[in-house]
Amino acid sequence: MKAVRFHEYGDPGVLRYEDVERPHPGAGEVRVRVAATSFNSVDGNIRGGFMRGPIPVVLPHTPGLDVAGTVDALGEGVGGIAVGDDVIGFLPMDGAGAAAEYVLAPAEALARAPRSVPLADAAAVPVVGLTAYQALFDHGRLTAGQRVLVNGAGGAVGGYAVQLAKNAGAHVIATAAPRSSEAVTSAGADVVVDRTTTDVTAAVTEPVDLALNLAPVDPAELAALVTLVRPGGVVVNTTVWMPAPGDEERNVRGIDLYVRSDADQLAELVAMIDRGELRVAVAERVPLAELPALHARAAEGAVHGKVVVVPPAA
Repeated sequence: MKAVRFHEYGDPGVLRYEDVERPHPGAGEVRVRVAATSFNSVDGNIRGGFMRGPIPVVLPHTPGLDVAGTVDALGEGVGGIAVGDDVIGFLPMDGAGAAAEYVLAPAEALARAPRSVPLADAAAVPVVGLTAYQALFDHGRLTAGQRVLVNGAGGAVGGYAVQLAKNAGAHVIATAAPRSSEAVTSAGADVVVDRTTTDVTAAVTEPVDLALNLAPVDPAELAALVTLVRPGGVVVNTTVWMPAPGDEERNVRGIDLYVRSDADQLAELVAMIDRGELRVAVAERVPLAELPALHARAAEGAVHGKVVVVPPAA
């Protein structure tokens, strides 16, 4: 089968499109014929060797944490899933990824794919959808009627976060660059702040219950978000190289989010998609052979929106 792998850490040039032996599922695993994976920024960090401590991959390594595809073979002891089922999942971060024609996945990591979007496009959901969900509900404890600030809402996580928060009955304030403002508005934001021209601390005139930071801001801007949060509220930060700020005196919690695979939550997101409550946005569809070039574009800051990566047709 074809796969993209890197045999050493480095810049995007280390990625190779090559022939690899098709894997065979072990106990508790399924083999998935990949319809698509997607690009996540952490893929570039893993490839560059910056995540060797928390994510110790074995070289050569195949990237691609998201998978959408069709179950092709079952390992011993797998139940509740059958050959031919369309599935999506967030694969183990330290295992072989889905930038390949076939991938092994723990059966427990998979959920049924949504029926209302093309299977390949469903690869745009797992990592970013779960990040938004866990930020808002696991860590932010969001409830109806609360006020939420999504800082850096123009990216893929932000799109889901705005939709999920609005669906939950929150008042949503979002910051975004001008190129993303229309998409953020259509996702349901009540207020959109141009983060390229406006200081968010000046734009948010009433305290929020939850500030969700998705943007690679400088430490001073991140710290300033605490001042916008009411006593007893929370700052959730996804840019984990900077610790989330808090305020003990006002009981404002600061939480660094490390997204985890959760098939039950993924199934909830799928149900929302199929009910028309959650929109899947795909900015580009790129052939697997062009994944090295996609990594190079991302390293230059030239990738905007969610990109799905599609292997060659069988």
